[in-house]
Amino acid sequence: MRILAVDPGEKRLGLAISDPSGTIANPLSVIQHSSRTFDAALIAQVANEQGAGQIVVGQALDDDGQPTPEGRRAARLADAIRLQTSLPVSLWDESGTTQAAQSARRMMGVRRAKRQGHLDDIAATVILQSYLDSIAKL
Repeated sequence: MRILAVDPGEKRLGLAISDPSGTIANPLSVIQHSSRTFDAALIAQVANEQGAGQIVVGQALDDDGQPTPEGRRAARLADAIRLQTSLPVSLWDESGTTQAAQSARRMMGVRRAKRQGHLDDIAATVILQSYLDSIAKL
């Protein structure tokens, strides 16, 4: 089963998709934030087009495991997505994904000058791979 992951941000949302076996995450695209309702409808449409069976939304948590303000915004986005699709929508801890995305770009040999752009789709890939790895252990 393919899984779609979302890295929600204030300006952009990164999307990643798993392979059909649900073991490897790949960057998919970045969409510009418009409104929660519009973003949710677009995410549901992409999930449908990609044949996803589940959607995972990254949620920022603090040191105590409680949602940060960004995490609460992610939860509201997840609720809006649930209104747009019958697919299961899960929240997943996204703590440290931006740093992991930056590190991944360095490891891929991307020159410093080219590392300046957005990392949203890479961050979504990190979120999704973390989720996939956790369910593989079950």
